[in-house]
Amino acid sequence: MKIRSITVFADVGFPPNRLLFEHLGIFARHARALLENEGFAVESLRMATEPFPSFLSAPQLPTAAQVLAIESHAQGFEYLSVGPALPDQLPDYALIPQLLAAAPQIFATGMLTTREGVSLPAVKACSQIIADLARQEKDGFANLRFCALANVPPYAPFFPAAYGAPGRPAFAFAIQGADLALAVFESAATLLQAREDLINQVESRAQHLAELGEKLAQIYNYEFKGIDFTLAPFPAELDSIARALEALGLPAFGLPGSLAACAFLTSTLDQARFKRTGFNGLMLPVLEDSSIAARADDGSLSIQDLLMFSSVCGTGLDVIPLPGDTSAEALEPLLLDLAALALRLNKPLTARLMPIPDKQAGEMTTFSFDYFSNSRILPLRSQPLSGLLHSGSMLPIQPRRSA
Repeated sequence: MKIRSITVFADVGFPPNRLLFEHLGIFARHARALLENEGFAVESLRMATEPFPSFLSAPQLPTAAQVLAIESHAQGFEYLSVGPALPDQLPDYALIPQLLAAAPQIFATGMLTTREGVSLPAVKACSQIIADLARQEKDGFANLRFCALANVPPYAPFFPAAYGAPGRPAFAFAIQGADLALAVFESAATLLQAREDLINQVESRAQHLAELGEKLAQIYNYEFKGIDFTLAPFPAELDSIARALEALGLPAFGLPGSLAACAFLTSTLDQARFKRTGFNGLMLPVLEDSSIAARADDGSLSIQDLLMFSSVCGTGLDVIPLPGDTSAEALEPLLLDLAALALRLNKPLTARLMPIPDKQAGEMTTFSFDYFSNSRILPLRSQPLSGLLHSGSMLPIQPRRSA
């Protein structure tokens, strides 16, 4: 298990508050040293701001993005998320490609939902952003730094979803722990033992991390938001969440039985007691997990499967390779489904979709990137929306009533 990210949330403003930046950097470096001295490997330091429309204007871009990227990098932060565009300010969505083009460390998002339902104009705007970003960088890599958010609150430490809210600086820990589930599931003799052992492993580590988090909070007067124990994978055999699920007895992840395995894992995480923030669910990034990539390659797994698995507390659709000619109109129904699912089940979901230029469905990706496993381009069986779902302004959806 590793700490994928120590994520710091702060209102840095623009022009940036350099004294605050320096203080945030001192905190982050101290936090990394403290965790590493306690035996936790820390992969990255990251910073997330409030939603960018609250402190940046269109004329300030892309200069502001470049300045903020430089300032954050100078303090040791590898990546900076400037948060989401919001449905009540639709012109801001069109600024996101400029933000991402300004600096390779910048991440940004677009919100699909409001308290009233799914914003259909926001769905269209995010779909257009994905289509435009596919052509902005080689291999469609700009979409690695953008995702559409549905019902996602502030203080989730995983990128690109991370953003903050007004208040004093805060921080949270994101976990890379697929290897933890794999080790437990491979050694357990029964499902009850697998559940008990995983809860114990999660709680013991979370308790230690929470103690360190509270210690840092007292020293710096920052707010410790908690831990996102989503068991994120990495493209290595022993760091695959799909391999962990297959260790329960699945012949191949994606085949029938996979939903039950996903539900078992996420319900087990639900029973673990610790200070939570973010998703604390199941992350199934196609290109970041060697076994998921292999199942997409051999035909065991589809986009609809991944959306279905999100219904039992997955985090959504993540780094899915799509045909390079996928249009914004074809993306809209998929984002609409994801947003509706998030609101109906009252859970956060994200979509990070990657149309790969000059690739068609069924062709292999050819990435040379340590954080990706190559896989087959998945077909998106989608047709443009029409009628009320296309021309309306809001799709009203409320959470399901339990009684």
